[in-house]
Amino acid sequence: MAAAPDKPRPDLLSRTPAYQNGGFTYDRWMEAQGLPIHRGYYIGDLRTAPLGRWDERECDAAFIQLMGQEGVSEARISEIRPGATLPPLKLAVDELIYVVEGRGLTTVWPSEGAAKTTFEWQTRSMFVVPHNFTHQLSNAQGDRPVRLLHYNYLPVAMSAVQDPSIFFNNPVGVGESVEDQLYAEARGITGEIQGMPAPGSFWYGNFFPDMGAWDKLVPFRGRGAGGTTVFVGFPGSELSCHMSVFPARTYKRAHRHGPGRVIVIPRGEGFSILWEEGKEKIVVPWHEASLFVPPNRWFHQHFNLGGEPARYLAFHPLRQFSGHAESVQDRARDQIDYTAEEPWVREKFEAELAQRGLSTGMPPEAYTIPNYEWGYD
Repeated sequence: MAAAPDKPRPDLLSRTPAYQNGGFTYDRWMEAQGLPIHRGYYIGDLRTAPLGRWDERECDAAFIQLMGQEGVSEARISEIRPGATLPPLKLAVDELIYVVEGRGLTTVWPSEGAAKTTFEWQTRSMFVVPHNFTHQLSNAQGDRPVRLLHYNYLPVAMSAVQDPSIFFNNPVGVGESVEDQLYAEARGITGEIQGMPAPGSFWYGNFFPDMGAWDKLVPFRGRGAGGTTVFVGFPGSELSCHMSVFPARTYKRAHRHGPGRVIVIPRGEGFSILWEEGKEKIVVPWHEASLFVPPNRWFHQHFNLGGEPARYLAFHPLRQFSGHAESVQDRARDQIDYTAEEPWVREKFEAELAQRGLSTGMPPEAYTIPNYEWGYD
């Protein structure tokens, strides 16, 4: 017989909140899997990061919980052995998957007995598996493994519903059609979609074949370096991301936003600087398949040391955590102009270029004219 409403249960009164008792629900679930957990500020190369065997899912895997992710977003690496197919898996949350390395197939279906959709992917492909759809991943290569990067909002979901088991292979949830054709060609959107702005280059779809070659970009004015960008949304999902591309031997203005934004490099060579206002700066070197997370409200700044344009692909947290995100509303507070940055920043950049026999591509006017803007053809 249930207790009367005016007689609270002693065990509930004595229970301490999850964040005061060994971390969030997600943290305890993650640690119970017995897999490596990569912490710190960055992962130098997702292709070689150490993994452990996840017997339940028949793959090799590791969790990523860098500073700035905790309690907000999940990232993990999975590796599928040559020629292998993983067992079917159904998640109660949408999951964004980026192909770090390799070629393979994904099959998805909404419920038992329903029609299945299968599509192929390759290195630098990006796709979303909708919530409550069952999916199965296969390595199409018989001689080498596949590595995938997974991103979702499980930490937030598990804080809201503190029973991890309901999020995996729950027979109750059934996927609903989110588009007439799953994994059809992405389409461009202008105006607004799902309450999000479509700033000139907003693309909407489940599957993007190669983010290393994506060329449907528009000028990203205000951030500097003559960069271009594309914003991406997914049908029926609050997941979103954007990719910025900026020229060789240039760097972006420093800016900051909320936590949980995971950044992976599809192409290029360079470094980023992360710092909490007034605190020591952390230098993050990167190249293809590097990953890092700017912590909550930390300034960060991206530098291209290569001879070709560099790309960074940023997976966004839920909008509740976005801060000012990519739309800087208070430049004095959330962005640092080249004219106001510490001299060390420019000196560090030019010294790194000199070690490679290169010179800066930054126009001198950027350091003397406030809010200097590059010309776009």
